[in-house]
Amino acid sequence: MSRKIIVAGAGHGGITAGKLLAEAGFDVTVYERTPSKEEMGYDWTDIFDPKALDIVGIPMPPEDKWEYKIDMTFFGPSEHVKIRQRVPNDPKEMEIKMERSDIYDLLIRSAEAAGVKFVYGVNIRGPLMQGDRVIGITTDQGDFTADMVIDACGCESPVRVNLPDYLGIQKHPAWGEKFYVYRAFFNRATDDEVEDKYKVMLLPEGKLGIGWIATEGDYTDLLIGRMDPFDQAEADRTAEAYREKNPQLGRELLRGGQFVEIPVRQPLSILVADGYAAIGDSAFMTVPIIGSGIGNALKNSRILADTIIRDRTESYSAETLWPYQVEYYKSMGNGIAPLALVKLLLTRVTPEQLDYAIDEGIITWREMTITANHTSLWKFLHFDPNLPKRGVSLVKDLDLTKKGIRVVRDVAECLAIEQMMPREYSRSAVLKWAALYDRIFTKK
Repeated sequence: MSRKIIVAGAGHGGITAGKLLAEAGFDVTVYERTPSKEEMGYDWTDIFDPKALDIVGIPMPPEDKWEYKIDMTFFGPSEHVKIRQRVPNDPKEMEIKMERSDIYDLLIRSAEAAGVKFVYGVNIRGPLMQGDRVIGITTDQGDFTADMVIDACGCESPVRVNLPDYLGIQKHPAWGEKFYVYRAFFNRATDDEVEDKYKVMLLPEGKLGIGWIATEGDYTDLLIGRMDPFDQAEADRTAEAYREKNPQLGRELLRGGQFVEIPVRQPLSILVADGYAAIGDSAFMTVPIIGSGIGNALKNSRILADTIIRDRTESYSAETLWPYQVEYYKSMGNGIAPLALVKLLLTRVTPEQLDYAIDEGIITWREMTITANHTSLWKFLHFDPNLPKRGVSLVKDLDLTKKGIRVVRDVAECLAIEQMMPREYSRSAVLKWAALYDRIFTKK
């Protein structure tokens, strides 16, 4: 019986897919570059949808390990007007905040209990191929073979980027599809009450990106995110600029201080090949507007594991794995892709246009109440009595109107093409569809 699975990289979705498969009797090994289990996870907190844990059969962690996320307050470039989220006080909508290390500890312990083996300190270099088929991974410690590989190596996965071109699986995110993030925790410099405890700045200093300052009990959480790479010197300069308006942001670095890359784009157009499936950041499954991906990866690990378990041929071919892609797009991907097009609008508007949209009420709290549950464009659409007034304000700025119309046109095209995805696998049909889908996001 052929049931040996390699999970390449200890991504959240890869770990839980491995857990589910091990529970079904598969032989699962996770290969991860981090030197040890104790070092897993960035030195910061993260936010995700706790319902995802139930989907993969993991109980909620102890109450002292998490808390509900508070609403964010958004500011435009000039900070003239602010917009406060209004997430309902409903556990079905609210996200939780946990230390990344605690999230990993929870997932890894659950996977180990199911029989998953973890091998740390292994640098994965690429896929091990036999003809068109992925039969394992190449690493700095030799080659490892299996019946299939689950790619959970992240945004710039060495497995995905080294697949043969003719498989049609996109390798690298384009410009505007990846966020460069610096995050650090500093001391809290003042005891003064802070009105906006989770402050998010849009296009701060006219830079293409965001910044946030979350003021906690005795520390401040700083994030700087840009569409273009930047270095420590720029991070330090930006932090100093933020301190002028936010005196609570101290200068003593308590922890963090790391740079990471986060995909903020549409899902991968082809998720599978013979002996291969991508999940999580390797498949670009984050919500593009906010970069949240942990909950989505966990939810989709159930789809992937169920697809593998149902493969009675035990061939784990692109054909037998294709239902994973179809079900993913049906449940989530079809909604995430249009959100990527809405996100692209933020790369096209000027700081002045964004200020105008906020000041004139074109953008309201409804559009900014974003959670990891917002995996569909339709969740952002609400009846608003002020909609005609907002429309009048929009058309007063003809250039902004043109940019908005372009997004509406692209979204309509995206929705139409998504419905054309082949329900049954053939490489020629899938490659043809993927070319149509990818073109929406790359055309000028």
